[in-house]
Order: sequence, then C-alpha cells, then structure tokens
Amino acid sequence: MKDGLTIGQAAAFVGITVKTVRHYHRLGLLTEPERDHSGYRRYGSADLLRLVQVRALAGAGVPLAEAGELVDAEPERFAAALDDVHRRLTAQIEELTARRDTLHRLAHGDRALLPDRACAVLDRLVELGFSPDYVTTQREALVLSRALAPDVFDLFLAHLEHRLGDPEFVELTKRGWEARSWDPDDPRIEELASAVAANLLADRALLAIPPARQHRPDAASRYGVVNHHREDEAPSIARLNGLVEAHLRAAGVPIPHQ
Repeated sequence: MKDGLTIGQAAAFVGITVKTVRHYHRLGLLTEPERDHSGYRRYGSADLLRLVQVRALAGAGVPLAEAGELVDAEPERFAAALDDVHRRLTAQIEELTARRDTLHRLAHGDRALLPDRACAVLDRLVELGFSPDYVTTQREALVLSRALAPDVFDLFLAHLEHRLGDPEFVELTKRGWEARSWDPDDPRIEELASAVAANLLADRALLAIPPARQHRPDAASRYGVVNHHREDEAPSIARLNGLVEAHLRAAGVPIPHQ
C-alpha cells in the first residue's frame, strides 16, 4: 500500500460506501488525505483504521456526533460511553418489544385495549350464543369502562362473570338485544324491564357501587357514557334501560341520574 488506496478502494476494504466515507469527512470524523500528483486522495492504514473504528461504533448504535470523540477517548471514557450506549439500546429494545406486542394484540381485535380477563368474558359471550353485533357492542362498552372507570373495572368484570353463569340472566339479556327491533311503545318492553330488574335484584350484592365512586362529581356522566353506549341507535333499548334503572332506583339501588 505504498501509494495508498483510492476512496473507492478504502470504502470497499472497510465495507462501507464511498458516500459514507464522504459523509464522515463532512462530519469531521476522518481527515481528508492530501491529493497525490494525479489529483487523487490516497488513504493510508491509519485512515482505514479510523474508518473501521467509526463504522464499528456507528453499527453499535453510537451517534455519529459522538463517534469521533470516542475514537480519540481514553479507555475509561470509551468504556463508560459504551455502557451508556448499551443502556440506550436496551431501552430501545424494550420499547420496540412493547410495540411489537401491541401490534400482536391489535391483530387479535381489541386485545390491545383490554386485559385478557375482559377478552375471556367476550369469548364467553360468543360461547353462550350472543350475536356478533351484541359482542361488538359489549367489547366497546368494556373499552370505555376500562378507560373511564379503571378503579372499579375489575369489580365490574367479576360481577359480569358471575351473571353470565346465570341462565336466566343470559336469556333475559338476549331478549333485551332482540328488543332493538321493537317499537319503543311495545308493551313487551315494560314486561321485560320488570323481569330484568327482578333478576338483578335477586343478587343485590352485585349492584353495590363503591361509595367513592358514588360521590365523584362526574360519576353520572361516566356511568352514562358506558351504560348507555349506542342507545341513540335503538330507541327501544333506551326505553328498556330507562325502565330497568327506574325499577332499581325504586328498590333503593343508587343508579346515577342522567
């Protein structure tokens, strides 16, 4: 290597592109060699050594703005800087892993927005023969519930899990969903509301609302968003839910007023 290497040869030897070598020059990571009598810049072994060092640091995740300083650093400073890069790369890996897991959950419906326990409840609804539209609406309501009432979400899930083990509750709920197609003044709605309220009141413990939740100034609004989700699309359902709530209030259950 008496006369040195051309920029193309140096780049090829190190395993980078000529464009990258020139970029290193612009950043001041590598001093441009003097031109020979033919007008070509010739790269010596020291130049190649520095190119290898900078490439290795960049490949390890060290920002190019820091690479030049590190190449010239004392061993202690170099080791400390690499430790810092290691910590940053570990944090990036953890973030990317979390993003990958989120994408995986998104590929399975709303599992990115709901815990496994809630997804199990939705799976149970499917097993019990509820229609896809009903399951979708309940999925949306669970997402809202988790976001707006996270402090009681687990309690709500526990109550729902218990009620889904009651065949009468399941049958009444299915009839309630069928009521979407009824006229709002259909007398069957009043009968169904009475039956639903009676079923709920048979296990009053599941209707208990934590005192802290009752006294929140926005409790009624939060309750309304979740429990009256999509009512505007079905007037008969709105009437049914209103009648059920009226029965529960009459029985002393503190249902918030909208």
